[in-house]
Amino acid sequence: MISPILEKVAEPHLKKEIPDFGVGDTVDVHCRIVEGEKQRIQVFTGTVIARKGHGINESFIVRRMVANEGVERTFPVHSPNVADIQVKRSGHIRRSKLFYLRDRVGKAVRLREKRTERSSKAKK
Repeated sequence: MISPILEKVAEPHLKKEIPDFGVGDTVDVHCRIVEGEKQRIQVFTGTVIARKGHGINESFIVRRMVANEGVERTFPVHSPNVADIQVKRSGHIRRSKLFYLRDRVGKAVRLREKRTERSSKAKK
């Protein structure tokens, strides 16, 4: 449990707009990369395999395949280096951590897509 004093100190550093995403979702994470005096934004696309922490300490792990090699990166949710998080698709899962995907290759890595009701077409 975090003390109320630490929560007050961390409150101004929390981001206001965080998209609703969870484990199993495919996301685009826009990272600020500083090279010398220049800044650029690099997009890391992958599947969220874990979320942990709360408040200022909240982070998530994104996994993707690059040249048949699995690459995982951990991103703090409230980091100033994370410019944006965009949810591409939501996966239907039954676990809170998807570490078992590390052992899978190819089509076995795919997750079922979560069905969502379309508001305009479903009513007609």
